[in-house]
Amino acid sequence: MADIALQEQFGQIDIYLFDQILRGNISPGMRVVDAGCGPGRNIVYLLREGYDVFGVDADADAVASVRKTAGAIAPELPSGNFQVATVEAMPFADAFADVVVCHSVLHFSRDKAHLDAMVRELWRVLRPGGLLFCRLGSTIGAGNGMEFEALGQGRFRMSHGAEWFLADEAMLMGLTRALGGELVDPLKTTVVQGQRCMTTWVVRKRR
Repeated sequence: MADIALQEQFGQIDIYLFDQILRGNISPGMRVVDAGCGPGRNIVYLLREGYDVFGVDADADAVASVRKTAGAIAPELPSGNFQVATVEAMPFADAFADVVVCHSVLHFSRDKAHLDAMVRELWRVLRPGGLLFCRLGSTIGAGNGMEFEALGQGRFRMSHGAEWFLADEAMLMGLTRALGGELVDPLKTTVVQGQRCMTTWVVRKRR
């Protein structure tokens, strides 16, 4: 029963995103945009705690699902907070959000230019002083028999068959500098044995 209660409260929130909440980098009352929100795995807790939550996803079914979830948990939020849109063309004003979350989306980039377009749009809607939280596939920490088949344009075929664009440390640090941001934490990468490397990239927008 305790496990069910915890799941109801926190949903399936990413542990590294939750870490930012525990440390006070993301706090109640903030406006959060979940870019590529899917069915809403990362916003259940935010909805329960009174955050001003918005989201976009290219999948209309996912948006319908997240609207249903939000309507049940935080009925005061307009359903229009969640819209069908791509990450590179979000329907929000400049400096709209205190926090922008982009979880497991950037590795679906077609190429480096597409990645850059998505990152710059995430940055555009983030206010000065705000926090960009990204989790994405990378080559950081790859080894011990992990094999990525290069397909060109920065894309690789993973051992489990998926085709992803994979960033590396130099690329993420270069983007941080180009944006004029500063790392909140060093890059942190979780290595899933024989399958993938998932890097957490958290950047603050300088005022």
